[in-house]
Amino acid sequence: MSVFKKERLYKGVTDVQKMVDEFVNYLKNQGYKVQEKVEGNYALVQAQKGGILRDIIAAERALTFKFEKTSDGVKVTAGIGKWLQNIAVTALEVLFLSEIFLFVDVPEMLWNEHVESNMMKKLDEIAKGQAV
Repeated sequence: MSVFKKERLYKGVTDVQKMVDEFVNYLKNQGYKVQEKVEGNYALVQAQKGGILRDIIAAERALTFKFEKTSDGVKVTAGIGKWLQNIAVTALEVLFLSEIFLFVDVPEMLWNEHVESNMMKKLDEIAKGQAV
């Protein structure tokens, strides 16, 4: 898997909405601006940490998490994506058919890799608690 995108399959997890809800609560408690869209077996979550420097330099970028229920569990793909201005009305089908991940410069990529890894660890914990 590339540095820009991570993918995990959480076997035994069956409820995308429950997993997303718990993850979004965690992100909000960590001070992230979060938006989410859950539609059936698919979900999209974007998290962005505010700040003056971030607002000036990378206002369009966000950590982006795609959730998809499969026959084996819930597959989560994480990476850097464009902050969608109105995720509530964005059709998920379009997002899943198009590439949502962006290339970023090396220093930001390394920082995002660190943050993203921590978030994936939290998803590991959530999934462990929900697996049947």
